[in-house]
Amino acid sequence: MSSEDMYLLYHGLRVPKETHSLESLKFAEDFTFKDDDVVAVTYPKAGTIWMQEILPLVLNGGDLKPIQSIPNWDRVPWLEEKRLSVVVDQLESPRAMVTHFPYHLMPPSFHTSKAKVIYVMRNPKDIMVSSYFFHQMAVFLEDPGTFDEFMEKFLEGRVMFGKWTDHVKGWRHTDLGDRIMYITYEEMVQDLPAALRRISDFLDRNLSEEAIQKIAEYCSFKTMKSNNMSNFSLVPKIYMDSDKSPFLRKGVAGDWKNHFSSEQLARCTSVIRKELEGESFSLPWSLD
Repeated sequence: MSSEDMYLLYHGLRVPKETHSLESLKFAEDFTFKDDDVVAVTYPKAGTIWMQEILPLVLNGGDLKPIQSIPNWDRVPWLEEKRLSVVVDQLESPRAMVTHFPYHLMPPSFHTSKAKVIYVMRNPKDIMVSSYFFHQMAVFLEDPGTFDEFMEKFLEGRVMFGKWTDHVKGWRHTDLGDRIMYITYEEMVQDLPAALRRISDFLDRNLSEEAIQKIAEYCSFKTMKSNNMSNFSLVPKIYMDSDKSPFLRKGVAGDWKNHFSSEQLARCTSVIRKELEGESFSLPWSLD
């Protein structure tokens, strides 16, 4: 199957046809945000599924019912995907969503609302590795080829949702003020309870320490991997072949070191440094 058969081009960005349609993208453009909505924004493979687990638990004070009874794509749907129009009327306030949209594609109602955003950043080298394995198991995405070939596609933005550097730059330069919180995947790996406290405070939840510890336990990689509502095991193999690679693979920071050659590291570092030259923000990880 050619890439034209697998992807839609939306404002210059590639999105997979299996999960997106012209109708779903139009639905997102016209979507009406409420003031108490919460949206986690990620570049693909930067912690989306983790936030789909965390947000319902933080917003409801640790009630496990949603994460044990509703698949993650329905409990915290993607703004731009086909499922949103199906489940939107079942979402309880405060509604939680996720999106891979760059900042400039967020719908007009988002900007006029008071909806809050949590932007999750992850080391691009780990994103690249995670995405490479995801492309191997997701039948609805084109074959990634060799890791070297995939890296070139990634660095040139010929992957879902374009260049990582463009995504980060857009979301780092917003006029959202105290409506946006930045956190890294690595912070969450290093100290999940501390990350949950920050998220709780940002969302005005004031959770008890007992609730924080309970949520941390249920949002651990080990627990999520065994939760059928979160590990994508409900998805038929014709869409995701877990024999090639499990959807929830490792959940660690720094796995890129097991996959990058010194030449690939130099190439990746050089491209990303050049594209972020002159930016007012600094990255929380070393690119070397």
